[in-house]
Amino acid sequence: MSAEAIKTRIEDGILEVVIDRPKANAIDRATSIRMGEIFSDFRDNADIRCAILTASGPKFFSAGWDLKAAASGEEVDGDYGIGGFGGIQELEDFNKPVICAVNGICCGGGFEMALCADIIIAAEHASFALPEIRSGTVADAASIKLPKRIPYHVAMEMLLTGRWLDAEEAHRWGFVNEIVAADELMNRAWDIARLIASGPPLVYAAIKEVVREAENMKFLDALKKITNSEFETVATLYSSEDQLEGARAFAEKRDPVWKGR
Repeated sequence: MSAEAIKTRIEDGILEVVIDRPKANAIDRATSIRMGEIFSDFRDNADIRCAILTASGPKFFSAGWDLKAAASGEEVDGDYGIGGFGGIQELEDFNKPVICAVNGICCGGGFEMALCADIIIAAEHASFALPEIRSGTVADAASIKLPKRIPYHVAMEMLLTGRWLDAEEAHRWGFVNEIVAADELMNRAWDIARLIASGPPLVYAAIKEVVREAENMKFLDALKKITNSEFETVATLYSSEDQLEGARAFAEKRDPVWKGR
């Protein structure tokens, strides 16, 4: 893997991660391991509040798993590093917001990486598919996530047939938040990221933990766990300086100054 396969920059408390592996921005094991290092560092760095995941070039966001690497001997179920494939799917305690800016073809494991984001915006020429059925493999993460995100029968059609969806249909089914012109994609991603980065990081952490952990809980059980501060992030929030700052700023009719503590 070239040292430039993953490019990053940090600005205004925002991390931008760019996959740069022409032609298809496919992910081999070395790239995945590097992405895990990047996202785990992001998770643990209190000075970085939001991340944007995108890719280089006008054609591909990512084709997912690098089939050429697989053909040369890499195992499909091998060790892809901390966070699993793409460094983001299995990262534990990952309680920071991620925006995915889809700049083109987003298929297979690339689509699964996009589904790990909290907000997905797409260039108007972007397209989405799960073609694993044609290569005799299982789109494992998508098989778990997609039927919970969009109507069951649409998800199953994608999984069972590998059918492609354009950006407009992806938006209609709800897994794309917004469609923008290709030349406006990154500007829009950064606008959203700056809005998020200006907000209360401890609240974002609590939202992400509650949403993740409550997914398979009964409503009243999850609500009780929140009100009793049994989620670690909720307990941290309600004993924080930021909690007091929010109340003070409201009373004093001024913008709050969030410190993340």
